[in-house]
Amino acid sequence: MKSAVESVNQTRVRLTVEVAFEELKPDLDSAYREIGRQVRISGFRPGKVPARILDQRIGRSAVLEQAIQEAVPRLYGDALRENDVQGIGQPSVEVTRFSDGEELVFTAEVDVRPEVTLPEYNGIAVTVDDAEVTDDDVDEQLASLRERFATLTTIDRAVDDGDFVLLDLQASVDGEEVAGSSATGLSYQVGSNDLMPGLDDALLGAVEGEMRTFDSDLVRGDHGGQTAQVQATVRSVRVKDLPALDDEFAQTASEFDTIAEMRTDARTRMERVKRVEQGVQARDRVLESLLAQVDVPLPDSLLKSEVQWRNQNIDRQLSQVGLGKADYLAAEGKTEEAFDAEVAESAAAAVKSQFVLEAVAGKEEVGVTEAELTDHIVRRARQVEVPPDEFARQVVESGGLGTLASEVVRGKALALILEHAVVSDVSGRPVDLNAASADFEAVSEGVEDADGEVAEVDVADDAEALRPG
Repeated sequence: MKSAVESVNQTRVRLTVEVAFEELKPDLDSAYREIGRQVRISGFRPGKVPARILDQRIGRSAVLEQAIQEAVPRLYGDALRENDVQGIGQPSVEVTRFSDGEELVFTAEVDVRPEVTLPEYNGIAVTVDDAEVTDDDVDEQLASLRERFATLTTIDRAVDDGDFVLLDLQASVDGEEVAGSSATGLSYQVGSNDLMPGLDDALLGAVEGEMRTFDSDLVRGDHGGQTAQVQATVRSVRVKDLPALDDEFAQTASEFDTIAEMRTDARTRMERVKRVEQGVQARDRVLESLLAQVDVPLPDSLLKSEVQWRNQNIDRQLSQVGLGKADYLAAEGKTEEAFDAEVAESAAAAVKSQFVLEAVAGKEEVGVTEAELTDHIVRRARQVEVPPDEFARQVVESGGLGTLASEVVRGKALALILEHAVVSDVSGRPVDLNAASADFEAVSEGVEDADGEVAEVDVADDAEALRPG
């Protein structure tokens, strides 16, 4: 076999492979055996049909085609190794010359890993938000918790803005009831304006037992774009009673005996969240600074694959909340073109960061241990709510173990860069990321906020970078 490689562009090469017909004999023999097992010819057992009989009955061309289908992938792999080419994705193969008894010539175009020239990445300076928690911040958190422990009390008066009403609703278009529009005993806060246009104005001033009618433009469903006639019947009017922020409230809403202790704990928890957010900001901004200094040509196949994955992920998330893409774009006030551009931009940044971080990992000789990979698998399994053993089995069966190992390597590479970064807050104070390692450990899973709930933090795939060391 002879092979040669030439560059198509910075991220794509073309391999030309020439193979003498004699070298294809193992593939021809294999093709005869495979076809012989599939056909039934009187007088011969399956798999024992002589080649000359198969040529007569099936045709020599069918055998040659089967042989080529088996030979080309093997020869392509040999050519990659022979020319030290690391192909990315599936190649585009074209057989340019082949006939019975003559040499086989084919070309294979494939994307390859681009060369990355790294800038100096030690000492990257970035600025993050201050981590200070003010009294107003604590008050806001306690007010939110106070809302959760509020009670609703029925009152005998007309509906006012901010009241909670118990409603019966029914909508129709031209006398025909709109499917799915009826509701009985629906709790709604007047003024929230999150149910249907016109409802809030219609309810103001109504009393218990009164029915109000109004027109409302429908957005979704079979009658989307049409105007519906809506009947809203008030079953009760209720107001919210907030508990006092005192020691009794602290004992009810927390494990503390006094409101002072509760406030102190709230401040501590919020400071932890702020430090985690500082760490996430530092990671993102250090990576952004590094990427801005590097020009990396990106393979088309990887970009297309990343864009496709992101769109599928978005569609899945929208489907889980019962939204279509058109509804989402309308709610966000975006055109499909602007949305596609955003996805393409984020996909390009993700692919670029992979190449840059892998280049850093190569330069620093970063590897991954079995324990690190196991820990990463456990975290991934927890994120998708799958038992670790089951998740590991799925990864191995799908051939994704290398992908997870690469994620760990990239995370460790980013951690090395962060370790030498110069991070300060807006007020000019240095930020020691190592001192907050316990907080960083919570980043990949979320951290508790001031009132004990889990606060989700936006974490990219390389969350390991926030684990010092």
